[in-house]
Amino acid sequence: MADLPHHLRSCLQSGKLALIAILVSGGIVLQILACALYNNWWPMLTVLMYVLLPMPLLFFAGSNATSLYTESSSGWIDATKFMTGASVVGSVAIPVILKHAGVIGWGALAMELSSFFIFGPQPTGASILELGVHLYLE
Repeated sequence: MADLPHHLRSCLQSGKLALIAILVSGGIVLQILACALYNNWWPMLTVLMYVLLPMPLLFFAGSNATSLYTESSSGWIDATKFMTGASVVGSVAIPVILKHAGVIGWGALAMELSSFFIFGPQPTGASILELGVHLYLE
């Protein structure tokens, strides 16, 4: 991508950011619908996990976000990977626990999990929010 002209690179960056913005807004809509349609606001607990998801990347990886995809011996990178993984697990666990406890219904659970698959891990291994932070740091 380094051999592309500057205006084309900036256009591609803008397109990536626009796609991330569309996906994030779609995930937020699903999150709110899961609560509003069933008149139960407990599923909004997963918003905490979505807020915590990019934080380790911001605080510990800094501008060297590509080090997350390599096997490193750095304690900070390992801590980043662990906290990001814990946040991803919590994003799935909270709605499943709420459903198991009978607090939310099947429809709210389905919307919560579909919102997770928009926000959560992508085929690249990073989440949409992490990719946005990585694009911002570049």
